Amino acid sequence: MEPAIESHYGTGYERDRLFPGGAPALEFVRSLELLDRLLPAPPARVLDVGGGTGAYAAPLARRGYRVHLVDAMPLHVEQAREVARGDPAAAFTAVLGDARDLPEPAGSQDAVVLFGPLYHLTEAEHRRQALAEARRVLRPGGCLVAVAISRFASLLDGVYEDWLDDPVFRRIVDQDLADGQHRNPDPVGRPERFTTAYFHTPDGLASEVEQAGFTGTALYGVEGPGWPLRQDWADPRRREQILLAARAVETQPSILGFSLHFIAAAAKP
Repeated sequence: MEPAIESHYGTGYERDRLFPGGAPALEFVRSLELLDRLLPAPPARVLDVGGGTGAYAAPLARRGYRVHLVDAMPLHVEQAREVARGDPAAAFTAVLGDARDLPEPAGSQDAVVLFGPLYHLTEAEHRRQALAEARRVLRPGGCLVAVAISRFASLLDGVYEDWLDDPVFRRIVDQDLADGQHRNPDPVGRPERFTTAYFHTPDGLASEVEQAGFTGTALYGVEGPGWPLRQDWADPRRREQILLAARAVETQPSILGFSLHFIAAAAKP
């Protein structure tokens, strides 16, 4: 793992990121909603690669899935095991591992969830290795659900947070738009600007998945057009409107890149 990424997650940032103030964020609500629709029915075997602290592994286990989590950060694996031990209804297993070299046998999984590896593996060859490993461990007909960060995320954040006059942030945006290689020169002082990553275009994500030998690729926007209304998310009425908007256009190609994250769902032939 690159030192910048290890340092970013070594702070423990990831455990609470999807639950600010203890309430689930739009990204989490929508991602779980899409997983509910895209994964095979429980008790399917789900390999959660790059599963972090178990944010998705736990609710999937509660739904009856047999979940095994793999993550490259020892802290995340430790925290995920704490989550699994703390709720018998959400029991899952977690081990340290690399998305590019999975220890699971070929054809052993009904579904592979890649939430993280495709943006933290900044070299195309490494992303190809992770997708090849996901394909190897899936049974024929098994399901891949992979997440990417939008190439336009920094630009959009900059507009809505009024950061584009900052020359340092503007260089981040320009680099993201040029080649998708996201680098934060001040990860300690400005952690909200994320860490070392690769940001996809929707077409780029679909192409990588298809070139890895998957079929039937479909793309879904996660947050949708309402995500800039963060201040309204706590209002139940506005929250339902934001979710309605996300669902209404989740597969529209012309608006996919406006979501901060998008999901590719595909099958192993």
